[in-house]
Amino acid sequence: MRRPICLLATLVALPVTAAAQGAAPGEPILLDEIVLTAGITPVAQDGYARAHTVLTATEIEDRGIATVQDALRALPGVSVSGSGASIAQVRIRGAEANHTLILIDGIEAAGGEDEYVLTGLETTDIDRIEVLRGPQSVFYGSNASAGVINIITRDAPQGLSYGGSVEAGNGGAALVHVSRRGERGGLRLSLSARDDLGYDQSGDGGGKDGINRKTAVLSGDVLATDDLRLGVALRQSTEDYGFDAENFAATDAESYLVDADLFGRRDEFQGGVWAEYTALDGRLVQRLDYQHSITRQSQDNSPFRRGQTEKLKYRASLGLDGSAADASQLLNLLAEHQRDSNSTAPGQSREMSSVALEYRAMLASGLDVQAGLRHDANRVFADFTSWNLGLSWQMPDRPFRLHASAGTGLVNPSYFELYADAGFFGTVYQGNPDLRPEKNSGFDLGVEAQLPDGRGTIDVTYFNETLEDEITDYLVGIEDGVAFYSYRNQSGESPRQGVEVAARILATDSLTLGASYTYLDAENPDGSVKTRRPRHEAGLSATLSVLDGRGSVTGDLRHVAGTFDTQFWGGFETRELPSYTVVNLAAGYDLTPNVRATARVVNLFDRDYSDVWGFANQGRTGTIGLQARW
Repeated sequence: MRRPICLLATLVALPVTAAAQGAAPGEPILLDEIVLTAGITPVAQDGYARAHTVLTATEIEDRGIATVQDALRALPGVSVSGSGASIAQVRIRGAEANHTLILIDGIEAAGGEDEYVLTGLETTDIDRIEVLRGPQSVFYGSNASAGVINIITRDAPQGLSYGGSVEAGNGGAALVHVSRRGERGGLRLSLSARDDLGYDQSGDGGGKDGINRKTAVLSGDVLATDDLRLGVALRQSTEDYGFDAENFAATDAESYLVDADLFGRRDEFQGGVWAEYTALDGRLVQRLDYQHSITRQSQDNSPFRRGQTEKLKYRASLGLDGSAADASQLLNLLAEHQRDSNSTAPGQSREMSSVALEYRAMLASGLDVQAGLRHDANRVFADFTSWNLGLSWQMPDRPFRLHASAGTGLVNPSYFELYADAGFFGTVYQGNPDLRPEKNSGFDLGVEAQLPDGRGTIDVTYFNETLEDEITDYLVGIEDGVAFYSYRNQSGESPRQGVEVAARILATDSLTLGASYTYLDAENPDGSVKTRRPRHEAGLSATLSVLDGRGSVTGDLRHVAGTFDTQFWGGFETRELPSYTVVNLAAGYDLTPNVRATARVVNLFDRDYSDVWGFANQGRTGTIGLQARW
């Protein structure tokens, strides 16, 4: 473990109370090293130069967060907006939602190059969530031009482990899991179900629009020989959800959404098999992955729309001055082939072959370097070369770490934008097969201040990004009362800049404080404001350990201001939404060393608020539950 002072950086993402256990008063708090899946091969967090956040299972449990979309709210640089709980979009640094790539255990969550829409994706089986901000296309390809969210589920711990959880309140939820790990491998199975009765999205007192989701996850690995490890990860989810109808004759926000018993269904599959081989006395590690994602969606008994993505990846990591696990200099190689298709465009498919190189150096001066270059040979679009550079410097004998990164990214047009021929309520969308991919470039500069005795960190980052060839829809014309729309690349640039602040402080041995803030200035090429992106978003949290550590109480506050959205009535004006502040409360108590009682209240003060004109959000809701682990 190198440069112990750098390990204090992990306090940005971890609950300090968990890290402090076992430390005597006045002694520095040392943390175990955290490894991010943030490059061609995993990289230690303490020297990672690009802006990022890690949200651990402990913090998620302390805060009583039930879904991934709620876990991402108020994270630095991240904004979540939804047309009800069943359709939530995530944006990083003001980019479009489809410019953020969402992965589950390193596998694309959405098939067919579609944007992954967060709905009832639960947190019950999650080990951590990694959020990487800024262009990441060198490592992850198209759709990672603004950032990456990797949702990592729990692995099988050593020995036999089993347990589960139940929860009640406005519906119910349950989880069961069992795993076994021996000397040569492990296997884990988890089954979960959540029946969230929801709330009335129209806000007029009608029927609730709920989400019912069931998920099965199977993962395992085995050491086939002393140098070869094989693994598999399979995940299947089925979700039914309700939603209300839009009223295109509305005259205001109150009349825009009409209570209705509409329903939809989503089926998701992510699967992967891999083999990892170690050679040259550990200096060379090679890994071969096959990954497959399938997404199916239907609304109101319409035919299912299906998208699928297949990837074959070869990765190699060569330690230049030692084993790949311990070397201070690494050379990484990635070769990848991707094929995807989508029923939006029957008979169409896309293929892309890519090669990338990454160099990493962890120097004795406290300087860490990560540099990458990638070339995509695309069958449908022009070839593209992306690059990324990150620098992190822990100042010697000073409690400061400077970090900076820059890079480029690419987003291919969606199948719908290219080939659409679909009608919605008197409006017809027609694709444009001549669209060009959108290109993003950006940089960030930041400083992390480390508090004495390892009691926390404060990080401030400035970012600046520019999008070219942004795709937008436009009115082609009106015929017989039907409006025809298509898509085109906009001329000019879409600039975005802002500041991200993250802090986590161990105020006392039993009280942990956290804070985050994002300022965002995002514009369209014509200078107009970007919609559904708050200019200001702030979060505060406090976790108090009580009853000799057997219990905890956590309060969360989130403030959002400066969000603009288009009103789809009258003159279709873009107006600012009212600012709002929401408070959540969660608590837990260990009934035994293996059983914990939990409770939470969402929207404690029952605040009425909206992220999208016409759509209400959840009112005050309480739940209680039990967790058990052996």
